[in-house]
Amino acid sequence: MANKNLLSLAESDPNFSNQALENAINNLKIGWVIKSITLDDTITSNAVLTNSQKTDLKATINNHAHINLGRQLNDMLKHTNTVLDGSIIPATSIAEQRTFLDLLQNVQSVQGLVIDLFGVDATDKNRGVNDHFGTLNNLFLETEDSSKPVFTQLQEVIDFITRANLAADTAYQNSLTDLTNFINSTVADSTDFQQTLDAFATSVASSATSFNNALGSEPYLTERTKLISDTNKINTQVTLEINNLKSIESYATDLTNNIAFTSLAEDTNLRNLIARVAQNPNWVKYFSEYEDSETALNPIFDTDTDSDKSSVIEQALITKGLPDVLDHTDILAVAKKAKLDDRINTAGFELLTTEQVIEKSCQQLGISLFGDVFNRSKRLLNNLNQRDRDLILADLNANEDSNTLS
Repeated sequence: MANKNLLSLAESDPNFSNQALENAINNLKIGWVIKSITLDDTITSNAVLTNSQKTDLKATINNHAHINLGRQLNDMLKHTNTVLDGSIIPATSIAEQRTFLDLLQNVQSVQGLVIDLFGVDATDKNRGVNDHFGTLNNLFLETEDSSKPVFTQLQEVIDFITRANLAADTAYQNSLTDLTNFINSTVADSTDFQQTLDAFATSVASSATSFNNALGSEPYLTERTKLISDTNKINTQVTLEINNLKSIESYATDLTNNIAFTSLAEDTNLRNLIARVAQNPNWVKYFSEYEDSETALNPIFDTDTDSDKSSVIEQALITKGLPDVLDHTDILAVAKKAKLDDRINTAGFELLTTEQVIEKSCQQLGISLFGDVFNRSKRLLNNLNQRDRDLILADLNANEDSNTLS
């Protein structure tokens, strides 16, 4: 760990915040969006409306999420607040309350666990850092390619539509203002304002539809498509983060437990026990075949690419002193090598001459008997030497298979 600047860090508080995201959202407070945000804030903070009324009201006016953009932006801000204070994971007591550090540590743990168990980066499993903290990590403010960041494009779209001064836009903004004013006018002793509230909400939803339809032809259709796309990206990201963070502890625990179980595979008795009591066929297969898989492991056969295999095979042949017979005219040496080949039934070979051993070996291996003994010896030796290579390749493939996550 680097020590530079550590003292100043130890003597101060990080003061984590979502200020960068909030500043970016402030840039989007243009035209109808700012009134949409104001209405959403008004509904949320109102002390007269019941939670049920608030839920129903927000659902009614969210008939076109991209038009009701203020709510989506507010929901994203609220989401990041729950991440920073740890409350995204519900706690039944103060002792159980998670912190931002708890979330960070769990996500860090998952990064390594996914690689160990799945052999891929956590992002391939939608469990990367940005799959948990993307909204806080400027995911919508920056891009790694030439495409525009989501917030940059949103600002351009909102500005373009606002400058058009569409009548449907004005009508929608008026309906937002009317509903906002009505909610602010409600008091605790109001008797029956539900019908009026519903009427205002229906007016907002209706004007949102008219506004959406007004954007249905060019030059606005292209901008509406961008607006819908960016809104979907925001909602999809927030949903992903919520689901991932709420399940991060159980997910990390499951991965940790699985790794702990695999460590028991080294013990023969425990390995057999797990294979017997496990009901999942994948678990049975892993522990049942573990000994064979481990036996097949040989570091000398580790390769990075297919092109490495040839060089590994050559090195393995040299290590084993192969090929041990090079001269096919040395028929005695060829016959002795043939007797060591497990494909050849050598019963009765001790009664045969060298020439007969070569002939019988050729017959068993399906090698042509054409020519004299030296011709046969040459073809037999080529076959035997190829067999040596094939066996080493089989060991190499077995090592690769045992070392490959599957």
